[in-house]
Amino acid sequence: MKKYFSSIFAVFLGALFFQLQVSAQEMPELFSTEVPLEIQMKFSIKDLRKQTNDSVYMDSFMSYKTEDGTWDSLEIEIRTRGNFRLNNCFYPPIRLKVKKGNKKGTPFKGQKGLKVVFPCTKVKNAGDFVGKEYLAYKLYEQVTPYYFPTRLLKISYINEDDRKPEVQELIGFIIEDDDLVAERFGGTIYDEKKIGPSFMEDSASVRHDMFQYMIGNTDWSSLFGHNQKNLRLEGDVFVPLAYDFDMCGLVNPPYGQVSNLVDIEKITDRLYRGFCRDPELMQTVRREFLAKQEPIMQLVQDQVYMDDGDKKLATSYLKDFFRVLESDARFENEILGNCRSY
Repeated sequence: MKKYFSSIFAVFLGALFFQLQVSAQEMPELFSTEVPLEIQMKFSIKDLRKQTNDSVYMDSFMSYKTEDGTWDSLEIEIRTRGNFRLNNCFYPPIRLKVKKGNKKGTPFKGQKGLKVVFPCTKVKNAGDFVGKEYLAYKLYEQVTPYYFPTRLLKISYINEDDRKPEVQELIGFIIEDDDLVAERFGGTIYDEKKIGPSFMEDSASVRHDMFQYMIGNTDWSSLFGHNQKNLRLEGDVFVPLAYDFDMCGLVNPPYGQVSNLVDIEKITDRLYRGFCRDPELMQTVRREFLAKQEPIMQLVQDQVYMDDGDKKLATSYLKDFFRVLESDARFENEILGNCRSY
């Protein structure tokens, strides 16, 4: 009984700590609305791949639609980023910076380097998978206070490599810069070395791990920082910041691959990859997720860039997760029985 109340108290303190950290702060203007941002871009994909890397940008322009319906333009710098999608997709993921002196009076005021997610391919339904990955980010907001803010994009893009360049209408989204997220919590991004699971804050880690199981994602590693940033808070408290959900069962893209390091056959199979924590804490987070089942399901229905078929598939996939939580036997076997020892 004492251990049970200790777990409950730890979860309570975690929630209270979050409120103290961000209650007086507002989300940046760029991410303060769910209205998709309309932008126009024009650049050569070949030049982008050839001329840029993790430290080298190339100059470009971007136009965006303002709140009053007019268009404004900005000088920007862009470069490629990422690994798998960079090497396997037609549209490379990019990092975008608005040039100094151009941000004032725009929604980009205060922003640093924004990550931009494009569709992978040119096929007609490529944007559907972007919409489902965006949904994963919004679902993460439902279960933890520690997340990367995102915003949908309606992109009118011209590829200068085409002989007869035509406007391509694409769906994408932007992700806020790591350091800005950390600043909002009064912390920093810790990239110095690997962090063992025992150094990570328990309740935040279990929520993260349970979420990854919910969306069917095994393409992450807390120990090696794969698709996860570690947020260092005051008092050397470390919490996970998850990102890059395209290779999960909820999204299930055509290029989806299963790592040979995990014992599943396809990415729609679920496998709990979190480390073992106090069983009572695991049960507490289990109840948290169950209590959020209705808003999570409603969020799926609210997605404007998912068609009815994708919503139906997503709903079915998430319902199976909640069936696991509702069953003592399945929760014991599939989650508690699969957690990893330190």
